[in-house]
Amino acid sequence: MAGKPRKNGGPMTGNQMWGGRFSDRPDAVMEAINASIGFDRKLYAQDIAGSKAHAAMLAERGILSKTDAKAIGKGLDTILSEIEAGKFDFKPSLEDIHMNVEARLAELIGPAAGRLHTARSRNDQVAVDFRLWVKAQAQALHAALGRLIDVLLDHAETHAASVMPGFTHLQTAQPVTFGHHCLAYVEMFARDRSRLADAVSRMDECPLGAAALAGTGFAIDRRMTAKALGFREPTRNSLDSVSDRDFALDFLSAASIAATHLSRMAEELVIWSTPQFNFVRMSDRFSTGSSIMPQKKNPDAAELIRAKTGRINGDLIALLTVMKGLPLTYSKDMQEDKEAVFDAAENLDLAIAAMTGMVAGMTVNTDMMRKAAGSGFSIATDLADWLVRETGLPFREAHHVTGRAVALAEAKDCGLEDLSLEELQALNGDITARVFDVLSVEKSVASRKSFGGTAPANVRKQAAYWRKRRAKE
Repeated sequence: MAGKPRKNGGPMTGNQMWGGRFSDRPDAVMEAINASIGFDRKLYAQDIAGSKAHAAMLAERGILSKTDAKAIGKGLDTILSEIEAGKFDFKPSLEDIHMNVEARLAELIGPAAGRLHTARSRNDQVAVDFRLWVKAQAQALHAALGRLIDVLLDHAETHAASVMPGFTHLQTAQPVTFGHHCLAYVEMFARDRSRLADAVSRMDECPLGAAALAGTGFAIDRRMTAKALGFREPTRNSLDSVSDRDFALDFLSAASIAATHLSRMAEELVIWSTPQFNFVRMSDRFSTGSSIMPQKKNPDAAELIRAKTGRINGDLIALLTVMKGLPLTYSKDMQEDKEAVFDAAENLDLAIAAMTGMVAGMTVNTDMMRKAAGSGFSIATDLADWLVRETGLPFREAHHVTGRAVALAEAKDCGLEDLSLEELQALNGDITARVFDVLSVEKSVASRKSFGGTAPANVRKQAAYWRKRRAKE
């Protein structure tokens, strides 16, 4: 249906921001598929900040009058207040956050609002808004992971010598300490923080001023806007500036890896909190019950962290798929970049907070861990190592002797340390009574003094190292 006549004789379209070329209103389906205001309203603060920086630069360069720049700045501040107070009327017919803000600015200050879009496009506008948002989220998640590391360090220091079984294939392998186990996750989450910091460094370039794709003929100062918005420098290629979503993919990749680490830890908490393991007891604050079984205490927070990992991984795959076939520069496909990033950021933040709360509030059952640490012949490697050191046997031969000792202990339903000296000497005549000096889980962990090993002294040193690093941040 044709639009209503305007005062200047042109048609009134469904969207007055780009109406000069069009004579008919968009179809309702077109409006629905084209609108992004339902989700990109999250960018309101970044959009307003970008517009204020742009207006100030235009005024500084003499492209915009000081009077208009002042009116624009005041109007944008009013809009920010309205949005934060919940009084702003977001209109789907205006498509996105950019046009909603600009239309309201026109209502507030009149024709001067139309001058704000000089020397820029929605292409570079959304690119800078989105970068600002992702950058802030990456920094917030970096800080949240730091808080999780802090509570893990609390346990590492408390349980530097608390013995537990170490596993391979979820089978008892060798004794370790619970503090050492916690430090393994400190290492993982520290790398996650490093990936987020690297992502922030790469995205710390401002695309504002690239305009639609080719730059602008106006004598703008892109370094001024970059500095005003907290970027290190402006981007160096206008084509790449408006078509790049690497920064979002960087963020999603780092988020996906962090979520995977959280999921692995969540899985261990689920296992450890079962009556069969009973290594930890989760606090009531991060557990749920059953509607029918009154004895149940379920680690639902940990289970939901596991599930959210699949969702975050899916967000990464979604955006990779959106971007994989796009020619330079901007295509409307890229409107689909934001929801995946918003979803991943929100759910990773929630997962980190839940894990931090669970770890901070859990009770560690050191007696049960100690008992389990001695099961499954976990000190067998210590016997083999002793044979190598004390008798000069090649390790492979010592391995076979130890295997026979395990079979004997298994047949007698006892531990290796419970075998008599005579029984051990029947397997290898060079074994002496000194072998019993290594046949305990405490002596086993104490002997693992190699750098990065589980010896309690090592654990305390590594915990101190991480405390020092955290204090310098």
